[in-house]
Formats: sequence, C-alpha cells, structure tokens
Amino acid sequence: MTFPFINSIISWFLKKRKHQVELFLKYPIDVQNELLLKLVSAAKNTEFGKQQNFASIKNYSDFANNIPIQRYESIEPLIERCRKGEQNLFWPTPIRWFAKSSGTTNAKSKFIPVSDEAIEYCHFKAGKDMLCLYINNNEDAKLFTGKGLRLGGSSAVYEDNNSYFGDLSAIIIENMPFWADFSSAPKQETALMSEWETKMEAIINETIHENITSLVGVPSWMLVLLNKVLEKTGKDNILEVWPNLEVYFHGGINFNPYREQYKKLIPKDDFKYYETYNASEGFFAIQDRNNSEEMLLMLDYGIFYEFIPMDQYDGENSIAIPLSEVKKDINYAVVITTNGGLWRYLIGDTVKFTSTDPYRIKITGRTKHHINVFGEELIIENAEEALKAASDKTNSEIKEYTVGPIFMNGKENGAHEWIIEFEKPPKNLAFFTEMLDNALKNCNSDYEAKRYNNMTLAMPKVHQARKGLFYDWMKEKGKLGGQHKVPRLSNERSFVEELLKL
Repeated sequence: MTFPFINSIISWFLKKRKHQVELFLKYPIDVQNELLLKLVSAAKNTEFGKQQNFASIKNYSDFANNIPIQRYESIEPLIERCRKGEQNLFWPTPIRWFAKSSGTTNAKSKFIPVSDEAIEYCHFKAGKDMLCLYINNNEDAKLFTGKGLRLGGSSAVYEDNNSYFGDLSAIIIENMPFWADFSSAPKQETALMSEWETKMEAIINETIHENITSLVGVPSWMLVLLNKVLEKTGKDNILEVWPNLEVYFHGGINFNPYREQYKKLIPKDDFKYYETYNASEGFFAIQDRNNSEEMLLMLDYGIFYEFIPMDQYDGENSIAIPLSEVKKDINYAVVITTNGGLWRYLIGDTVKFTSTDPYRIKITGRTKHHINVFGEELIIENAEEALKAASDKTNSEIKEYTVGPIFMNGKENGAHEWIIEFEKPPKNLAFFTEMLDNALKNCNSDYEAKRYNNMTLAMPKVHQARKGLFYDWMKEKGKLGGQHKVPRLSNERSFVEELLKL
C-alpha cells in the first residue's frame, strides 16, 4: 500500500529545513563562533565550568587557553560520578543517557554522555537533514510511500543508578516519537533485540513482505542481512524482494570496499548511496550531493569543531585550530565541544577537507588505527586505496581485512601481515600481494621509502582467510552487529594472532 499524499506532505516539511542549512553554508564561521559562546554560557555554572572559569571566556582564544584538550580517560571520573546520579557536573541539564561505545579495540567500554539537547538538536535533527538533503536532490523521491529498514545496534538499554546506557542506536530508537515507528521497519521491539542472530532472523521475517524504500545501517552488517534475505526468499537480487528500494544511507566504515558487492545485490543504475558520519559523541556530516564521496560538515548541531594537523599530533598536548584555519588535503584529528557536555574532546577520528567553501570532508581513519612501527605512517585511506587498486587488477573482491606488523627479528626485516577475507578471491595470491605492495608505494611515499631495496620493510605477507573468519571472530568477542567494526590497522599483533588461531 502506498501513500503518495503522505509522501508529498513529509517531503514538503523536510525541504523547509534547507533554508537553515543555507544559513550555515553562507556564514559558517559566524555560526560556529556564536554556537561556542552559547555552549560556554550554558555550562558556566557547572562544576567543570567553574573549574575552567567559563565566565571569563569571551572568544575562541580565551576558550582554547582555558580548557585543555581531553581524551576519555581524563573525563572518565566526572562521567562516572554523573552515572551514579550527580548532575550539573559538565552540562547544566540532567544527563540520564549514556552511549556505550562500540569501538573495535578497547575491552574497556566508554560511556559517552547523551543529553536531551544532543538527542533532539543533534541526532534527530541530523536524521531529518539526511532525508531533507536527499529529497532536495531527488525531486521524484518516493521514500515515504514505503518504509525505511533500519539496522541498528544489537544492545538493549540497561538501567544503572537511575541512568540508562546502551548502544547509541538503541538510545535513539528508545527516544523516537511514536509516529516514527510507522515509517520504519522492523518494529521497535525487534530493533532493540539483543541477540544478533535471532534479531536478524526476526528482521527478515518482518520485512520481506513490506514495501521497503530505503536502507539505513553499517555496510558490513547490512550486507550480511541482505545476503540472508536472498537466502530466505530464494530471489536473485534485492530488487526482486523490494522493487521500490531507492536509497541506502550508510556510515560507520568506508563504503568503497563493499561498493561492488552492493551493485550486484541491487542492480539498479539510478540507485542512490548516501554517506553519513555519526558516532556516540555526535552526528557530524552528511553527503549533500548525489554520487559524491564527500560529506558536508553540519555546523548547527550544537557541536563546535577544532582540528589538529596529524603531522603535529601529540594527543592531549596537541595544539588545535578552529574551522576558519583548516586547509584542504591535510590529515586532521577531530576535536569536538558539544551540547552533551564534552569539552575539547578528542574523538579519535581523522578527516581531510575536500572543500572549504562549503566545508566538505572525507573520513581518513583513526588516530590510533594506523601502522607506524617502521616510520611508514600507513593510514586507513592508504590501505583502502591500495586494496581497491589490487582488487581491480586481479578481478577480486574483498569482504573484510585487518593488518598488523611483523616486527624485526635479528637481521630479518619487518613487514606488514594482512589477513583478507575475499568475497571473490584472486586467481593468484602472490600477484595480488605484489599489486597491493605497488599500490601502497604509489599512495604513500613513507611506505615506499621504507620498502626501497627491502631495507626496512620486506614484502607484505598476505593470508587468504577462510569464509566467515571475521564474523566468527567478532561473534567470539560479543561484537556482532550495530556500530561494531573490524579493526583495520594496528601497531601491535594481537588481532592478527587471534585471527590466525581461529
């Protein structure tokens, strides 16, 4: 059953937001500076605000001089007090929700405070903007004649001392207005199921007879779901199950390694892919044009941005710059100040600006997820560019991968050890390895210098993983679904060792 009238009404409502977006496109620095002073003023009577003398802050320079750059470990004591019920510590309104971070490497969880303002004016606003930007670019969109299939985290929400914690997607679903459930599938109780494999089965049973017009979720897990849908229905492609599917909103990991697999599953020339950039700490950027690989930095979500050039990065001792000083094509670590009470917080992501008018970005990786054991400074962007080049040359497709170092041993050189699970393996793994090595040299001069005559780095060692290895590994760690990600690059060998044992 379709509702063209409802589609028109909702589309008209969403398009109205475009005028506010145009305001920050026109005056980006003014919007950010005004926002900063508003955040400081709001929190000046909190415990943190008094400690850091917020009342004396009149401009960005005062702000940067007064407040240190902080990692989670520095603010954890305050967050723990807040979780036990104390309030007005770092944000004036009560904080009842905490997003339990679903990072790849830390066994120890982070609990990111999520204020009512962050839910309303950051996450919900971004959800509407994602649809607004898509609809403005696609006048004939019929999104609201059907439902959006959302594939969120696999954690329910837990109560602890009158505060609640869980996966961010679970928190968003818990706080959604009742009418949002009508336009989404699966229903709320299914979306919040904890056991991932049972939940997948329930989602498939609930959605295969629905009119699904859009998909929302992390590419790796959505791929698992779509393949299971085909298995269950016996169909050849997803359009035979959901003929009106028109867009996939994705985020969380780089989409490029998955692109070809999605094209096979959804063989439709004008099918749209829209990237979003959100995390437990906030919603940051949205693709604002069709067929683009960059995202518009959203400047009016209650988040003030600063950036640290990665060639000068020194953790909490780094010197950050405001948005007005960034330049194109430089790798920056992201620092945020938010309406959830995070102050000059290092989120651990790195980005590059592809444009400064307007401010558009690409995610390049993580401050921790790189390999620099031998001075090669290999970042995720390099790895994925090289994997694509090697795949194209060997007619192969990659499903998952991780890389760790092989440390120097006596006179033996160091190297990089890759474990790759292929969707379509290369005919000759040695040739693939050579193409990968050449592509890494082309896109990273530091790597090329260390590989010169095998002086520091030897040829990479590549293992072809058995099918399902990464899935089994994530399952063993209790990290199936949601925002959980396979760690791509690491400076130590623990992930590689664990996978080789499996």
